[in-house]
Amino acid sequence: MKLFGKKEPYEVKTGLTCDATDYNVYFPSPGEKILWFLMGMAASGAVLYIFYEKILVSVIVGAVCGFIFVPMRTGQVIRKRQTRLTMQFRGLLDALSTSIGAGKNMFDAFAGAAEDLAVQFSADADIVKEVQIIRTGLNNNIQIEDLLMNFAERSGIEDIRNFANVFATCYKKGGNIKEVIKNTTVILGDKIEIQMELETMVSGQKNEQNIMLVMPVAFILLMKSMGGDLIDLQSPIGQLSVSIALMIFAASYFVSRKILDIKL
Repeated sequence: MKLFGKKEPYEVKTGLTCDATDYNVYFPSPGEKILWFLMGMAASGAVLYIFYEKILVSVIVGAVCGFIFVPMRTGQVIRKRQTRLTMQFRGLLDALSTSIGAGKNMFDAFAGAAEDLAVQFSADADIVKEVQIIRTGLNNNIQIEDLLMNFAERSGIEDIRNFANVFATCYKKGGNIKEVIKNTTVILGDKIEIQMELETMVSGQKNEQNIMLVMPVAFILLMKSMGGDLIDLQSPIGQLSVSIALMIFAASYFVSRKILDIKL
C-alpha cells in the first residue's frame, strides 16, 4: 500500500440499460463554476479588505478562496441531492408496499409506483427516472435485483444499498417480499423522522453559527465607523493579530460544522 501514492480517479457508475445518474458526483456547468467562483472570491475578498485594507492581497487571496469554494459548493449540491433522493425513496417504498399488498407482481408494482411518484413529486423527479430505468431493465429481461443493486451503487446512499442487498437475498431465496418492503419502509421512515428531529434540534445552533460568522466583520466595521484611534489594523502588531484571529476563526467554523453535521 502506497502511503503517498496518487489517488485513483473516481470511475463514474452507469446504468445497466441506458444513461443513468451517478449521485456520488456532480459536474457543474461552466456558468455554475463561474458563479460559484465569483461568489467565493467576492465574499472572501471583501472580508480580507475590511481587515487588511490591501486591494492586491484581497484580490489574490480572494481568487484562491474562489477556486476552493467551487468544490465545496459541489459537495453541498451532492449531499442535498442525495438527501432529496432518500426522501423520495421512502415514497417509492410506500407505493411498492401498497401495490404488492394489493396482489400486483413486481413489474406492475413499479409501473404503478412511477405514476404515483410523478403525482407526489414531479414527472422529472430523480426517483421517477430511476423507476423508469428499472421498468426498462425489466422489459429487457434484466433481473430486478441487479437493477436495484445498480441503483443503490449509483445513489451512494447506505439505506438504499441495504434495501437492495436484503431484497436480492430475499428474492433469490423466495422470501416474503411484501414483509421486506413493509419493514424497510417502517425502519427508513423512523430513521428519516429522527434525522429531521435532529435537524430541528440543531437548527438554533446553526443559526448561531451563521451569526457568529458575520460578527467579527460587523465588529470591525463598527469600530472603523466610529473613527479615531479605537482600532489600528495597519501596524505590524495589528496585522499579526488579525491574521491569527482569522486563522482561529476559520478553524473554529469548520470544526463547528463537523460537530453540527449529525448523521445516523
